[in-house]
Amino acid sequence: MSTKKLRVLVLTCSTRPGALGPAVNRWLLDAVADRADQLGVELVPVSLDDLDLPFLDEEEHPSSGVYRHEHTRRWSAIADAADGFIAVTPEYNYGMPATLKNALDYLSAEWAWKPIGFVSYGHTSAGTRAVQHAKQVVTTLRMMPLGATVAIRIGEAVERFEDAVAAGALRPDPARDAAGIALLDELARVANALRPMRERARTESRPGPVAGSYARALTPDDAAEVTVLQRCCWVEEAVVNDTLDIPALHESVEDIREWLAAWRTTGLWLDGRLLGIVRTRRIRDVWDIGRLAVAPDQRGRGLGTWLLRTAESAADPECRRFVLFTGAKSRRNIDFYEREGYVRTSDDAPEGTVGLAKERAGLPQ
Repeated sequence: MSTKKLRVLVLTCSTRPGALGPAVNRWLLDAVADRADQLGVELVPVSLDDLDLPFLDEEEHPSSGVYRHEHTRRWSAIADAADGFIAVTPEYNYGMPATLKNALDYLSAEWAWKPIGFVSYGHTSAGTRAVQHAKQVVTTLRMMPLGATVAIRIGEAVERFEDAVAAGALRPDPARDAAGIALLDELARVANALRPMRERARTESRPGPVAGSYARALTPDDAAEVTVLQRCCWVEEAVVNDTLDIPALHESVEDIREWLAAWRTTGLWLDGRLLGIVRTRRIRDVWDIGRLAVAPDQRGRGLGTWLLRTAESAADPECRRFVLFTGAKSRRNIDFYEREGYVRTSDDAPEGTVGLAKERAGLPQ
């Protein structure tokens, strides 16, 4: 499971003047705030009224991702950055508000593999028919509607509708608070479970060397996962080289966050787990390759070879050779690199390591 915070949009769906929606939204945010902190969830309130979306006016189908209007691009960026949604919605004539349907219709890929929960409110049915209507739509968009819901009967939640709207508050109700927390709990579980599918669908990821795996550029937000992988991989190196003086074993999450911002680093993932990494950078006409690591239980599957060749193929055009370092006693590593065409160099190497280099093929002499 990722250590990144989940970003959840809490959507106020009614745009009708004098609606109860803002008060319901405020109740929910207050009721689940402590639990959100415990779960590592960032709650972001969004009013559909503030988005200023006209009825769908894009020429291209949303699945194309071609958006000509600024209001669409803005809404796309907001929704795309989210890991899940909670829709605070009334029921209008046995269905959801047109504003919610319109907001859903604008986008396509931004919704995929994300959970959505519902807090409905109304009179006789407490808004539940709006939720049933919405579930038919969101499943078509590859969203996952939750089983847990909160249904609020207005007559039980407020003494007088006008007073509640003016005060922006609902009547206290511990049972309703508990239902809101249960909704958030389920949303967090589902959002974490679906995270690998969301990441795999990202346009900047590409297939990896084993079925279901994918590679993407790592960012400072991936520092925690890199920390765990490094500790697993370099313990063996410490034993083989009879030293604990190995930077990868001692770097903090903040240290790793810092170098992830400076190096180009590729991560190989499977089902949300980081299987391997390699980092690269250019130093004049040299392509520096470092921190090639594969989880111990994944060795022997060609992952290291794939990562090394991926690193080489990403070299800047001006780079004439590849250089890397490994432990001086790491015979298995040295043999691997020599099979890939690397030879020992006379370049200065950190104490306890050996440098290896390979001339880049295909360059004019």
